[in-house]
Amino acid sequence: MKVAVLGFGTVGVGVYEMLQSTTGLEPGPVLVRPGKDNEPFKVSSLDVILNDPTVDAVAEVMGGIEPAFTYVSSALRAGKHAVTSNKALVALHGTELQALARENHVAFLFSAACGGAVPFLHNISAAVPSDRIKSLGGILNGTTNYMLDSMQRRGMDYADALKDAQRLGYAEADPTADVSGLDALRKIMLACAVAYDVLPDEGLLCEGIENFTADDVKDLKKRGLTCRLLASGGRNADDSIYAYVEPVLFQASAPECSVLMNFNMAKYDGQNSGKIVLMGQGAGRYPTASAVLRDLTDIRGGKKNMIKTSCVRGSANNEGCAHRYYVRVPAEVSSEFPGEAGETENGFCRFVTNPLSVAFMHKTVAKLRMNGCSIFFAAMDEE
Repeated sequence: MKVAVLGFGTVGVGVYEMLQSTTGLEPGPVLVRPGKDNEPFKVSSLDVILNDPTVDAVAEVMGGIEPAFTYVSSALRAGKHAVTSNKALVALHGTELQALARENHVAFLFSAACGGAVPFLHNISAAVPSDRIKSLGGILNGTTNYMLDSMQRRGMDYADALKDAQRLGYAEADPTADVSGLDALRKIMLACAVAYDVLPDEGLLCEGIENFTADDVKDLKKRGLTCRLLASGGRNADDSIYAYVEPVLFQASAPECSVLMNFNMAKYDGQNSGKIVLMGQGAGRYPTASAVLRDLTDIRGGKKNMIKTSCVRGSANNEGCAHRYYVRVPAEVSSEFPGEAGETENGFCRFVTNPLSVAFMHKTVAKLRMNGCSIFFAAMDEE
């Protein structure tokens, strides 16, 4: 199966290299920007790929929404299979692209969009026909995990941890999607689509790590706690879907504390299988490229889709999810969060709340921040 590559950045180079040595696959033309087509295998026009009858599939590794959406749509209409590592694209247009693939009797797979080398969506997709997935999620963003690990094990402050992540290529020049939690949120959206036939695009809640400070690290160390950023999704008792991202605090014995550097830990809990944990490199040239080629190999084996025809867009309901929270808030607003007596220092109060719904916590903090309050909060792991 000959595969054209759309994009020749970090992941694109890895995909092209790996195609040259993977059984049953071979590299086709690579789409680059005009003026960058300085080698025989590079082309600057998508039409060259679309009109080439020897190209069976395209691998989109450009990132962003446009022109990626237009390019993948065009490839599917031209009767070519498509795979992508682009989580933003699938979160926005996944159901449309899957429908387009069906109409044209080709495949559209995207397991590379979540978890890098970790076969998270791949395994969920394989499990769904014979199992009921009760919950899913985990540490799904390597950039924030690297930063949190650097702050807590190496004593860096937030700014230095971010600079170090950027130096190593783990964080983009604009790290907003990672540190805000948006990247992890998009991944949990895709996981819900695969597991539950619902792509939640409303009602989602997201808290990143931008408000985590060196002083927070010191206090958590005294309490024997470690912070990780987790994405969570699953079914509520009424069969609605919950989906959110927030920092979570773990005791030292928790397996999440052993997820260091830029690694990911993805989990799902099946009614039949029980808890499944997958861990590995969550980003980077070859980890992500390996997932792209995994999808291409699945296409060769006959797999056509990851989203069912019954999948619909829907709203997440986070009202029923509740746990205690660790909070650092200005002392004058601490009464907004019912809980234990807190310790006040430098005008801030730190304490653990009573069980509160995820929806209440996120909405209350958002309201207070609009009034200028500096707040850090993290859920307490109580499994």
